[in-house]
Parts: sequence; C-alpha cells; structure tokens
Amino acid sequence: MTNSLRPQGLHGAPLPPSQQSAPGVPGPRSSRTAKGAAGAADPGATSAKPAKQRDAFFDNAKYLAIVLVAMGHAWEPVKGQSRTLEALYTVVYAFHMPAFILISGYFSRSFDMRADRLKRLVTGIAVPYVVFEVAYSLFSRWADNAPGQSISLLDPLYLTWFLAALFVWRLTTPLWKLVRWPLPLALVVAMLASVSPDIGDDLDLQRVLQFLPFFVLGLYMKPEYFQLVRRREIRILSVPVFAAALVVGYWAVPRMNTGWFYHRDSAQQLGSPWWVGPVMTLALFGCSLLLTVCFFSWVPRRKLWFTALGAGTLYGYLLHGFLVKGGDYWGWFDHAWLHEPLGQVFVTLVAGVGVTLLCTPPVQRVFRFAMEPKMEWAFKRDATELARERAGAGRA
Repeated sequence: MTNSLRPQGLHGAPLPPSQQSAPGVPGPRSSRTAKGAAGAADPGATSAKPAKQRDAFFDNAKYLAIVLVAMGHAWEPVKGQSRTLEALYTVVYAFHMPAFILISGYFSRSFDMRADRLKRLVTGIAVPYVVFEVAYSLFSRWADNAPGQSISLLDPLYLTWFLAALFVWRLTTPLWKLVRWPLPLALVVAMLASVSPDIGDDLDLQRVLQFLPFFVLGLYMKPEYFQLVRRREIRILSVPVFAAALVVGYWAVPRMNTGWFYHRDSAQQLGSPWWVGPVMTLALFGCSLLLTVCFFSWVPRRKLWFTALGAGTLYGYLLHGFLVKGGDYWGWFDHAWLHEPLGQVFVTLVAGVGVTLLCTPPVQRVFRFAMEPKMEWAFKRDATELARERAGAGRA
C-alpha cells in the first residue's frame, strides 16, 4: 500500500445484512435485496425466496458503526496534539473493526463453495474491490497531483483492504468449520503473523491474519449470544467499562504506539522485541472483544429513524473516503480553528452527517452498478435452476 494513502488507523466496512429468525432473536438474512458491505454476506439466498424482514438490531449496529468509522477518519487530520481526542480515537479504533469483522463472520456461517454463493462473493465483494481500488488510485493521481500513483490490485489502497480481507476470510470458511479448535488455531496464526515482518503488503496480509480471530469467532456465534449482550445488566456495566477505557487511553497516548490497534505491522516494525507481538495479540483480542460487547449492548433493538440507513453502509463506507482524502489533499483541514476543541466537534458532526447522507436510497440508486452489480452475463446458468424453470413452465 502506498504510504501517502495508508490510513493512520483501522478502517471499517459495512456490516452484512440480517434476518429475523425468531421474534427478537437476530439471525442471518438470506434475501438478495439486502444492501450492505457484504452483498455476499449470506450467499445462499436465491431469487425464488421472498424477502424476509430485516433485523433492526443489525441495521442499527451497521449504521452506528459506519458513523464511528467516518468520524475516526475525519479525526486523523485534526487531532494533532489533542491528547483527549487521541484517547477517544484510540478507544474507538480498539473495537469498531473487531465488531465489523465478528458480524461478518456471523453472517458467513452458511458459506460454502456452492455456485450461487461463489457468484455473490464475486459480485458483492470482489467486483467492488476492483472498482474502488482503481477509483481511489485515479483519484489520488488527480486530487493529490500524483501521476505516478500505481494501480495495483495486490496492494489495497486506503479503504479497500477490508474487502480484500473479507474475500480471503470467506473463502477459508469451510476450513474453519472443519477443524477441531478453530479459535485457538486462529489466535496462533495471528500471533505468528505479529512476529513476521517479511509478510509484506500483498492483500494486506498482516491485517488479514491478525484480525482473523474475530472472523472465526463470528462463525461460531449463535443468535442467543447477541441476546445475552443486550441484557440490561450488561448495558449498565458497559458504562464504567467505557469510562475506564477512556482513562486508560488517555494515560497510554504518550506511552503506547497506537500502531498496535491497526494490526498492520509486526512487532519488529513497531520497534518492539518479537515476543511482544504474541502478548499484544492476546491482550488486544481480549480488550477489543470486551469493548465490542459493550458497543453491542447499547445498540437499539427497535426501528428508529436511521435503521433503514443500515442497508446502505457499503455506500457510506466506500464513498466517504473520497471526501476525507479530498479534504486532506485540498487543505480543508489546514484551518487552525478546526484543530481547536470547537473545530474538532464541528468536524465530527460534519463527518456524521456526511456519511449518513451517503447511506441514503438516492445515493444507493446512483452507485448500485458498482457496489451491487448483478452481472448475470458473466456466469453460466446453474443446471438446477434451469431444471426448475423448465418444470415450472411445463406445469403452467
């Protein structure tokens, strides 16, 4: 990844669509009409099945998480020497990507190598990755006056790394459902990656491997687990937990390299002895999981004004990066008042409003060709589907 476009933190991605498996119990959604980051989140859906009611909990979680992502990106150019904003930034980046990845794993539980699921993996993840990898490269050439910016599908640029990672994780889903101790094995893989500086930037494999345990954990999540974290006592306990996290974050700002939260580099690349990598991998896994539980506990479970926007988080995720990077290239963040507390609040509000607008249905209609292409022309017709159509025509 080109350094000029490397984010200074983690980047979120839209969460997969959801399904109401029972009253009040979240479960995977199988409707192709669902919007969101993983248009292939539940690749087992077929057009013959009617759309099922969406679960408001997951749509709310997707919307709130994408707002945090946009705010975090907007904070990067203005946090400067603000220890308070840096602490808030660190706490947010400690849990929003693990939350995204865990839910992505949860909605990948049914994935196998069936033809229709592979098609949706290509159209819902691979195609948007290629389109926006090229788009961000060309945007950098123009907006940053960098004609030498290369276009490389092997070196994810800016926000696109998550799509590349999700593609790899989902392809390995059958393996994680086969092995006896999947989560311990995934943690071992992540720890080994943290001490391997030679992995390189191809497909951002450091992130793919270091974030892997959250995806594998999501594969083994059950609907009732999400019910447990939304209990009233968990919600109450989450308040002191978040408060303590902010205090620890404030203390750690001048003492800790925030690069650990990005899972982008090995221990040696962060200036630490090799043995620190496995220790930090386990410690951050525990901390991130705790904060993720606290975040889920406060996600509303009923329909609100923003619930419908959860269906468009892919759009908000991939498009807001052009606004943030454009503002950085064109000097929008250089105004001194934006680096003061009131200016930082203003930037936060603008980021929240901006990403909200990018999740709306009009924006979805304009950009659906790139983010949810049907591409029927690119695939052979499934023999079973053709047989059903012929049988239906014969009965008619």
